[in-house]
Amino acid sequence: MTSELFIGGGGDEYAVKQGLGLKYANRHGLIAGATGTGKTVTLQILAEGFSNAGVPVFLSDVKGDLSGLAKSGSADHKLHDAFMKRAGIIGFDDYTYDKFPVTFWDLFGEQGHPVRTTVAEMGPLLLARLLELSEAQEGIINIAFRLSDEEGLPLLDLKDLQALLVWIGEHAKELSLRYGNVSSSSIGAIQRRLLVLENQGGNSLFGEPALELSDIIRTDADGRGVINLLAADQLMASPGLYATFLLWLLSELFEELPEVGNPDKPKLVFFFDEAHLLFDDAPKALVNKVEQVARLIRSKGVGVYFITQNPADVPDDILGQLGNRFQHALRAFTAKDRKELRLAAETYRENPRFDTEEAIREVGVGEAVTSMLQKKGVPGIVERTLIRPPSSQLGPITKGERADIMGMSPMSGKYDETLDRKSAFEILSKRAEAAAHEAEQAEAKAEEEEHPAIREFNAGRRYDGTRVSRSTSRPTRKRKPDGLGAAVASVILKELKGTTGRRIVRGILGGLFKGR
Repeated sequence: MTSELFIGGGGDEYAVKQGLGLKYANRHGLIAGATGTGKTVTLQILAEGFSNAGVPVFLSDVKGDLSGLAKSGSADHKLHDAFMKRAGIIGFDDYTYDKFPVTFWDLFGEQGHPVRTTVAEMGPLLLARLLELSEAQEGIINIAFRLSDEEGLPLLDLKDLQALLVWIGEHAKELSLRYGNVSSSSIGAIQRRLLVLENQGGNSLFGEPALELSDIIRTDADGRGVINLLAADQLMASPGLYATFLLWLLSELFEELPEVGNPDKPKLVFFFDEAHLLFDDAPKALVNKVEQVARLIRSKGVGVYFITQNPADVPDDILGQLGNRFQHALRAFTAKDRKELRLAAETYRENPRFDTEEAIREVGVGEAVTSMLQKKGVPGIVERTLIRPPSSQLGPITKGERADIMGMSPMSGKYDETLDRKSAFEILSKRAEAAAHEAEQAEAKAEEEEHPAIREFNAGRRYDGTRVSRSTSRPTRKRKPDGLGAAVASVILKELKGTTGRRIVRGILGGLFKGR
């Protein structure tokens, strides 16, 4: 196994070879550039290099092009001659075609194995971000998670959360005394956002079996790292869902993986494509969390690489932690574009042979301005680099080829069937049924055991104790009880038989039943 990934050629006529040291690959990186400048190929050759080095990779296939990693390139490809010429220019003497171990994943379960998490694992902060909730609505989500723990109500899928929110609405008065105002309008707003999420296919994300991290940190029988490819072409129609899922996965890696210090190579490399979606309109608390994860996760052996069109899409505090840079061409048509281009150039260590700002503007397709971390983590001098050609197929594989690979995958069958074990929805439904049953029994008993005032009247006595004279010679109509006491008794009996009485009984039983 090599200690460095070959990236391409640099310097005068691309004679200087550029490589990414595996020892510093977990110090994160950035792949930036305008549309059509070659970011996808750079992503592809990095995935190939890490896989050959025994490092598992997780990346999203936004355009559907990266599935070609699972198939070897071919001399019949229209770019074969161009690839061979480029390999000769940059001194890539070992260039050959090859395929790589790929596992396909898909939130919708169509183009890959289903990938899920539970509502509980997602947590209130990311869920509030996903639903675009206000501060008050986020507060109710936090209450829901607290009650889930206290009441033993597991939140596994969306119907669990929806049921718990209904329960919170029914007990809003007592919960408001403990947690602050719980308004029905806020609960209704959250329920509507959950409906929108369902319509976007978000219910596919939540449930069991949940993804096990060990299934994306694997090597094949030859010791090559498995490339985990998330189908994201359909997912990009719901950018909030896409960004939140990737951030959740990154957060899970941060929380669950053990500390490994400074390994000789990463344990996993995580590529975050379309990174601007993560930071667009993100609350400060979420950006701070991402910054914390980026700063600390490298000690877990995870390298994170952000892919975006412009470095300005990434907050400065996070951008400063991205030591390995691949800057493809930036266009400068407006004053704002020129300012961003100048700022991008200023983040590199200068090379006396050329002007960095000019180079970023002029590099062609498949060429990039690069800077890799050197010994002791020092940024290397910026170079103009011709990116090496990919060994795997450039472009997507067919649906049949994808299906064959999925059928032979070790993940085949593990996540295909959804599990629906007892959780908040079932528990609360059972409580409601039991409370309704007890309410019906109480109502029936109330009808049988009439109010004492009615019993006294039917026994032939007035409330004042005097007998009521009745004629036995002919049928008599029941006299309506007179007096205040009898009138009150009549009203009580009517209420116990009506809906108001049922509401009272169910409310009391519901409170008692909750404590059992």
